Amino acid sequence: MQLRETVILAGLKEADNPMAGSLFRELGSLVEAAGGEVAGEVTSSRRRPHPATLIGPGKVEDLQAMVVRTGADLVVFNDELSPAQARNLSAALKCRVIDRTQLILDIFAQRARSREGKLQVERAQLEYLLPRLGGTVEELSRLGGGIGTRGPGETQLERDRRRVRRRLARLRRELASFEGTRRVQRATRQQHGIPLVALVGYTNAGKSTLFNRLTGAGVTAGDRLFETLDPTLRRLRLGSPPGDEVILADTVGFLRRLPHRLVAAFHATLEEVVEADLLLHVVDASDPEHPQQMQAVQAVLRELGTEDKPHVVAFNKVDRLGGRRPLAMRMEPHAVAISALEGRGLDALQEEIRRCLPERLVVREYRFPYGAAGLVAWFHRGGRVLEEEYGPEEIRLRVELRESLAREAGAVVGARRSQRRVPQ
Repeated sequence: MQLRETVILAGLKEADNPMAGSLFRELGSLVEAAGGEVAGEVTSSRRRPHPATLIGPGKVEDLQAMVVRTGADLVVFNDELSPAQARNLSAALKCRVIDRTQLILDIFAQRARSREGKLQVERAQLEYLLPRLGGTVEELSRLGGGIGTRGPGETQLERDRRRVRRRLARLRRELASFEGTRRVQRATRQQHGIPLVALVGYTNAGKSTLFNRLTGAGVTAGDRLFETLDPTLRRLRLGSPPGDEVILADTVGFLRRLPHRLVAAFHATLEEVVEADLLLHVVDASDPEHPQQMQAVQAVLRELGTEDKPHVVAFNKVDRLGGRRPLAMRMEPHAVAISALEGRGLDALQEEIRRCLPERLVVREYRFPYGAAGLVAWFHRGGRVLEEEYGPEEIRLRVELRESLAREAGAVVGARRSQRRVPQ
């Protein structure tokens, strides 16, 4: 059995921010998700961060005393630390010091299962580490470069930086190959005209439980933050009896104060959100702070440029509300109350998804005899002709057009092949 690390939480706590307490509770949940045990908390209400230690010398002394008293192995700061602050705090506290970003990256490293997910985690960790390889010895890396800099030459610091940069370049090349594979898969999906629906939401809102309930996928679903990291896609036939087919994508959960560099580093993981035809926003309706969590999700969607996509909001975990309906449902035009755990409200949810799906552009190929050549102008008016080939006996067109028009075109081409009449 692996021993749990003893952890102390620390950071700035804004007196005028009503969400400050919940952010620290969330940090504690992140520590538990990473395998730690919270032993205490030290916060500072400074108006401005202290440049050397973030929380100020007095609070550092309080933190020192708590580290000694609890025998803590680690101090986790809720705020991002500069390289200098991290070094100063580690030297003063005589224990490891990390910040919220490093903690999230550690959880991601534990959760990643696919090759691509592991590479993305490593890339994000190295990009975070690179500027922190400096320090008081940074000037030594420039020795030997001119007047006043001649000396022992290249240092260990510079060698470390070069190794990190080489590894990052290798990771970027390997991740680019995965992007090419996904482009091919996406083109195939678009060729068949199957809409993509992406599950989004705050971490631990129940996305994976809903995904399993709808598709029977059997992905890992647990009551802890960031249980899912690698995206999973499954086909789903909507309604009962099953009707329209969609691809449902389960994605990583969002979080308040999710660092920008993490959104950038995991852009490939979030690509399904960017490419989706419809977003299914899953909300933990039993959490009293779910309105703030919804705002945090919208903030990440804005950063991805997807906030204007059509969406359905699934207010999950209503089995914990004792029959009450979430007040936030009144503000959402396309909202459904569900319990993914008990399977309640899923038929209504699928019907709402069907209603909100935008009409897709699909690519189709049509062949017809010269007697129906008037169809060429019809396709030029209704869609975008990608390829046009005139053979000995028939015309072949490859056309991009709306899905409903594609269905109509299939019927028209079939009829004209036999009747040799041109649609008006």
